[in-house]
Amino acid sequence: MSTRADLLKRFGRDWLKPLSFWLLALPGLWLGWQWWALLTGAEHALGFNPIETTHRFLGDTALRILILSLAITPFRDLTRWTPVMKIRRRVGLAAFWYALLHLLAYMGLDLLVAAQGNVPGMFAGLWNDVVERIYITLGMFAVIGLVPLALTSFNSSIRALGAHLWQRLHLAVYPIAVLAVFHYGFMVKGHQLGPWVHGGVLGILLVYRIVHRLRKVQARNRSAA
Repeated sequence: MSTRADLLKRFGRDWLKPLSFWLLALPGLWLGWQWWALLTGAEHALGFNPIETTHRFLGDTALRILILSLAITPFRDLTRWTPVMKIRRRVGLAAFWYALLHLLAYMGLDLLVAAQGNVPGMFAGLWNDVVERIYITLGMFAVIGLVPLALTSFNSSIRALGAHLWQRLHLAVYPIAVLAVFHYGFMVKGHQLGPWVHGGVLGILLVYRIVHRLRKVQARNRSAA
């Protein structure tokens, strides 16, 4: 009879990657289905303002998946279930793609329409929003910050940069997540609970990271002594 550890090991080896792919793709598939229903006149869940619903949904999904990617290592440390590390980069890449879709939807559904299909006008509108609206500024910096992380989320990049430099580069995901939470906070109107919940979870993960790092430094110093 297989032990619980054997079952978890087989699940991590054979099922975790494909299952994680479909779970990460599910929000995008759901949104695509809702737009298909809207365009064909069927019942949908996009509400009376489908464009705003799309923006919010993609932005919320990107932020939640980004925070999830930061929770994987603490989950591994607390449970000792190492197979979960196999999907950490995949989760981070999913956060990038949803953030990029969030940006493209804003540019295409809002700015391009406002510019009456004029692409230079769209980019001019984007620049004006980045300069004048703090939440757009923060969100743009967050998306731009995710680009080098996404481009280096491959084994070849680790070999090219070296493990130490690669790890230091990808620590930038923490300040990027902070920017994303502030983007969310400045975007919503009034004192809504969502930004506080996301910020609280991110704060816990940041504290864990700092404490874990300090303990590693202390253990290294004791070993050296």
